[in-house]
Amino acid sequence: MANPDAPTAGLEQALAHTARLLAASPALAAAQAREILKAVPGQREALLLLGRAQGMLGETAAGAATLRRLTQGNAADAAAWRALAELLFVGGDAKGADAAHQGAVKAAITDPMLMEAAMALREGRLAEAEPALRGRLKSEPTDVAAIRMLAEVAAQIGRYQDAVNLLSRALELAPSFQEARHAYVQVLLRHERPEEALVEAERLLASEPANPAYGLLKAAVLVRLGDQAAASGLYADALGRFPNNPKGWMSYGHVLKTVGKAGDGIEAYRKSLEQTPELGEAWWSLANLKTFRFEEADIATMRGQLARADLDDDDRLHLHFALGKALEDGLHFGEAFGEYAKGNAIRRGQLRYRAEDTSAHVARAKALYTPAFFAERTGQGCQARDPIFIVGLPRSGSTLVEQILSSHSQVEGTAELPDITTLVRRLAGNPVRPRDGDDDAPDAGSLYPGVVASLSPEQLAALGQEYLDRTRVQRRTDRPMFIDKLPNNWMHVGLIQLILPGAVIIDARRHPMGCCLSGFKQHFARGQGFTYDLGDIGRYYRDYVGLMAHYDAVLPGRVHRVIYERMIADTEGEVRRLLDHAGLAFEPACLSFWTNERAVRTASSEQVRQPIFGEAVDHWKNFEPWLGPLEAALGPVLEAYPDAPAGI
Repeated sequence: MANPDAPTAGLEQALAHTARLLAASPALAAAQAREILKAVPGQREALLLLGRAQGMLGETAAGAATLRRLTQGNAADAAAWRALAELLFVGGDAKGADAAHQGAVKAAITDPMLMEAAMALREGRLAEAEPALRGRLKSEPTDVAAIRMLAEVAAQIGRYQDAVNLLSRALELAPSFQEARHAYVQVLLRHERPEEALVEAERLLASEPANPAYGLLKAAVLVRLGDQAAASGLYADALGRFPNNPKGWMSYGHVLKTVGKAGDGIEAYRKSLEQTPELGEAWWSLANLKTFRFEEADIATMRGQLARADLDDDDRLHLHFALGKALEDGLHFGEAFGEYAKGNAIRRGQLRYRAEDTSAHVARAKALYTPAFFAERTGQGCQARDPIFIVGLPRSGSTLVEQILSSHSQVEGTAELPDITTLVRRLAGNPVRPRDGDDDAPDAGSLYPGVVASLSPEQLAALGQEYLDRTRVQRRTDRPMFIDKLPNNWMHVGLIQLILPGAVIIDARRHPMGCCLSGFKQHFARGQGFTYDLGDIGRYYRDYVGLMAHYDAVLPGRVHRVIYERMIADTEGEVRRLLDHAGLAFEPACLSFWTNERAVRTASSEQVRQPIFGEAVDHWKNFEPWLGPLEAALGPVLEAYPDAPAGI
């Protein structure tokens, strides 16, 4: 008997002719395919073409039977599975289509093109993977495996809306494609859509309630939504059943630290490191507790891991930061600075931050936001008085201010909320979130802030209301006011004034050398790309001071400034002035803020659970011999501190 798939020249010509007929005349294509099958019974491509033609002719049952002959004969025939899925989906059999797509996904491991694209993705060769996947989807638009992989490409380059759209389409075609749904949850989180991510995470758990990966994923979503207690329960359950999960223990440690259980958090981080001693992020998580002190054995282990040639950059940079903290605590300041510098150098090399973009944004904001500009828009925007914005630089004492305010009976502390930057990206004509680690300053070609001048009163009010609607998911109490502590919102004070003129704005400021050095010693989970070079962070601080001085001039008294050193020296006086600016009556609880048991997600979480102390005020002087580039970048703002001259 002849091999039905033997590649003879005549057969190839007949198959090619049939394929060309398929789009123009499915009936003729079906007839031609049957002729081929008479001559070569069971020929694979002819059966595939016949099944497709039957589907196009509305002969759903016959087409499905034809295609099932192929899948039953070869479960690895991905093209036959895809053709069957498409036929059933169009025919209204969504359940059958879903099952066929699952067959196609399982068969994808035998597809050379998809395997090459997968390898390119793993190795970061996105420029090779993307065109290959797009080419596949041009010919096979319902290939859900290729759709999911293209979504991964989009997510890796920061095109999160594209990734959301692709994964939504994959799940429309194949609702049981759990790998795609898992990716969908992650992309929704990156796209700042945690409520939708929670719905999808719960669907995953409903499909496999005992799957620990799905429980941990839902816990991560709950953390983003601020529900630390529920997240803690999920982590405890999953890790109790499947304890061999170092990153799971690390994430659990983050939650325990956030809710004030530092001792339990340390134990969780230790379990993570017992399983994976090279996990740099877990070492840094211990260091990031700030009040934690490493043992000599820990320092030896970290040095040993750093000596490994096979350590990846992410683990290496975290270990440098952690070792720097350990050496600093041991008063070895020169060695500590060397470790911080190594970690910063690795991270800076990964980022695209450009200091000139921040400076250009500040110049555009100063030119736009004049006294006349604001006067013309008096009475516009959303008049709600709910938000309190705390702006400035990270490590400026903003968490202390937040803790003081959230100890008031009328104020709820939330987190560093991304919602103003989400609105800004849309106004800037760039709805895509930058890659993790890049700063959110619009670049020189941005429509923002210039586009703000064209917004109508209705649009300004709608933006203010949208901000309130977006942040409502973070509220856990019925307190009338809430805090948004994203420090980078200093760039957007003008927009905040226009869309939420009743909001309170607090500028938390610390001595530039202490603040900038503290940022340089900190590895941030994401964002703050300006902190990994002393010159960058000094210039950033200078730009910040200059723009805030501008707002002092054009909106006198609008922004209340809290100077960290003054808060240390005269806590009650500064707290009373802070509350008065916010329109709040003095409450003694604001002076005993460390007794507040609210969750705190920032690096200062343990420090603000202690009475106020002044040891950190001049700590930067221990590193003064190595801070020349920072001092040069700061320029006149260093001499002017704490009173910024309006001309800067």
